[in-house]
Amino acid sequence: MDENVYTGSAGPDAALDRGWLLGHFKDAGDIRHSEALEIKWGVHPRGERRRQWVRGEERTTFQILVEGRFRVEFPGRSVVLAERGDYVVWGRGVDHSWVAEEDSTLLTVRWPSVPGYALPPQE
Repeated sequence: MDENVYTGSAGPDAALDRGWLLGHFKDAGDIRHSEALEIKWGVHPRGERRRQWVRGEERTTFQILVEGRFRVEFPGRSVVLAERGDYVVWGRGVDHSWVAEEDSTLLTVRWPSVPGYALPPQE
């Protein structure tokens, strides 16, 4: 197989790395390794929420709803993604968190791909 071509399926591939399909966290020799951007196929059950706010954001983020109902929280404002194709974009310096109001699937693209935002596993 050509090392410069990778084919996969978002569901099974995303399950291997907390939803992330592309970014700095993939092995350096993997075609999916990138420091330019990150792509996530996020599948979130109803009621799931981020355990803590992202503060001091250094990336720009584009997030689009594939299915479900998903709320992205910003200081002083919430954005609800309720219809397929609803999206939100936020830039560097914007603190945020989120909650899945219904079982939800989202595609997230972030740039650049910066280490240091993953939460430690829950015990």
